[in-house]
Amino acid sequence: MQQRQLGPFKVSAIGLGCMNICHAYGPPVPEAQAERLLLTALDEGVTHFDTAALYGFGASETIVGKVLAKHRNRFTLASKCGMQGVDVKGDGQLVRVIDGRPETLRATCEASLRRLRTDVIDLYYLHRWDKQVPVEESVGALGDLVRAGKIRAVGLSEVSAATLRKAHAEYPISAVQTEYSLWTRNPEIAVLDACREIGAAFVAFSPTARGFLAIDLDPEAFDAKDIRRAMPRFTPPHWAANQRLLPGYRAIAAEVGCTPAQLSIAWLLHKAPHILPLPGTGNVDHLRENNGADGVKLSSDVMQRLDALINQRTVSGNRYSEQSNREVDTEVFAG
Repeated sequence: MQQRQLGPFKVSAIGLGCMNICHAYGPPVPEAQAERLLLTALDEGVTHFDTAALYGFGASETIVGKVLAKHRNRFTLASKCGMQGVDVKGDGQLVRVIDGRPETLRATCEASLRRLRTDVIDLYYLHRWDKQVPVEESVGALGDLVRAGKIRAVGLSEVSAATLRKAHAEYPISAVQTEYSLWTRNPEIAVLDACREIGAAFVAFSPTARGFLAIDLDPEAFDAKDIRRAMPRFTPPHWAANQRLLPGYRAIAAEVGCTPAQLSIAWLLHKAPHILPLPGTGNVDHLRENNGADGVKLSSDVMQRLDALINQRTVSGNRYSEQSNREVDTEVFAG
């Protein structure tokens, strides 16, 4: 697989997001299946594994640590802090909380190190900017963790170009992770260029548009806890409107000679050399399919046709609910 720069690290151009094995799109996959997935990814040349304290409230980090700790020198490990499960009411029930206070980030890091069974996390992201805490304070705390040898590099997730520049002035930012695909173009407003200017990598999560560009989906059949149930694009009337984009898209994939999932990832690889797609899956076959995007070549004509077919003007509905939109700091298109 081709290699790209992720801050100070050279990694596989296509990484593996480890959320899906325990969180977000349905029940956790069986542990044996998760183990097979992680080891297959490693054997196929994936050297960029990404998890977070939030995913399964620590379950993803625990599985990654259990399976991959013995192979620690073969890959770059990324995780995230600043958003995790907290027992707010003292009843044993964990709820998602955004907390960017330095003391919280330090404690989260220590817990992640234990779960991941490692002495150091290569790339540690602030998962969400806690708007109650100046970003400089949160990033300064992460810089302290670098100096303490707990982490090697600092990243941010779902931030604007302005916030990125503020944070970078406090401590060098190695990567920004944000949703980016044909149907989510917000990074093109400013943050992609800002990353290039400061020398940071851009890690594109949900490159297959949360499965929309990869497989046949039926939102009515989603698991009760599937996070897509709260995303407007998967609800009426937006879902029907978005379905109309698929025949033309799939025709281009057939023309190119790849699968729809591979086309969506290859589009990102062709966009800019500092972009690293981060698909996630709990399915080994899908993993291998996604990795196959590395060999897909797209002409400038195909790139232009894809850009014209699926973009912020042709996709119907917001990517997040109103609540989730308030929690992120990404730019949005006017109108």
